[in-house]
Amino acid sequence: MPDAVGMAGADGGRADGAADVAGTVTKTSARSVADTVSRLLDLLGAKGLKVFAVIDQQAEARAAGLDLRETTLVLFGNPAAGTGVMAASPLSALDLPLKVLIWAEAGQDTFVSYTAPDALAVRYGLSPEAAAPLAAVNGLTDALIAR
Repeated sequence: MPDAVGMAGADGGRADGAADVAGTVTKTSARSVADTVSRLLDLLGAKGLKVFAVIDQQAEARAAGLDLRETTLVLFGNPAAGTGVMAASPLSALDLPLKVLIWAEAGQDTFVSYTAPDALAVRYGLSPEAAAPLAAVNGLTDALIAR
């Protein structure tokens, strides 16, 4: 898991909100996983963004007889904006819709992780104009973790 000073943690993310070498951004939420997921869904609804799926990965693991930390993946986006990204680079559809992972170790902080928009732009060779819609996830997650 990320440490408090933002060095790369065991998960590969950073706790300071900066992208790590793998292009993953991790921010710390003061809320529980359930409350952070609920707040994210509220924010997405308020912005008119489409929620494609909410996957409770801990529940799925339990259904398979396995243990997993609290882990929920939320897939969301704006089809009008995402279509332009996919038109510019068809393979970008592998990473769209956008995904935010909300997770925690038992008794510890809650983390919000996602692929950095800049990393997606590089991965798919997107122009700054084509990549611009992806950057909205940064402000969205800042609002998510705000008190």
